[in-house]
Amino acid sequence: MSERVYEIGRCFRNEGIDTRHNPEFTMIELYQAYADYNDMMTLTENMVAYVAQEVLGTMKIKYGENEIDLTPPWDRKTMLGAIKEATGVDFMEIYDAKQAVEAAKKLNVPVDDEMNWGQVVEAVFEEKIEPSLIQPCHIIDYPREISPLAKVHRDNPRLTERFETRINGWELANAFSELTDPIDQRSRFEAQALAKANGDEEAMELDEDFITSLEYGMPPTGGMGMGIDRLVMLLTDSQTIRDVIAFPTMRPLDK
Repeated sequence: MSERVYEIGRCFRNEGIDTRHNPEFTMIELYQAYADYNDMMTLTENMVAYVAQEVLGTMKIKYGENEIDLTPPWDRKTMLGAIKEATGVDFMEIYDAKQAVEAAKKLNVPVDDEMNWGQVVEAVFEEKIEPSLIQPCHIIDYPREISPLAKVHRDNPRLTERFETRINGWELANAFSELTDPIDQRSRFEAQALAKANGDEEAMELDEDFITSLEYGMPPTGGMGMGIDRLVMLLTDSQTIRDVIAFPTMRPLDK
């Protein structure tokens, strides 16, 4: 059995259309046995830097008005640490979801009262931090509630060993130490199914086949997915994803 696998394929998500989103897009997804999210960070930055050097002859690119240096190693920041640095609010000291919602509202971040702690943290990050991440950066250690497929963090059970790579204020890659415990995975799926039943359209469904596969046995594994269209946008200074897709989905004309 191969310990390293990857696939490049077309994907479909019905999530609307804008300059960075098209319902149909191209993604590379890869897995490496006996690796974790630290290995995936190194692999991600080395792969992007290599492509830039091979295609453009440089690791320093220009996108719009921004000059971006893709030379590894890239910066790494915890999600909670970045929020605290920018806002002064330490969400790790907040354990109650309602208190988290109140803290977010004080920061003028739009949140729903029904959000859990992890969803609030993510909302604050996207509002206050994400747009400022121009240079390559791995945002690491995501809340457990919003990471149903990621392994619990080795040092903090409220977090997971997950990261998202941000460049030019965009999410380029999503990766984690894979969750290989079938009991924990079932519990996460059940929580997701409950959230879905309560109206969360992005929540996952219970996948019995996936859990059965984990029960047969899966070694410690690192996994990563990257949007190839967004990478091409960056390397070609394209302002919209429609410019790098052969047959983009177009909005209907208003009548």
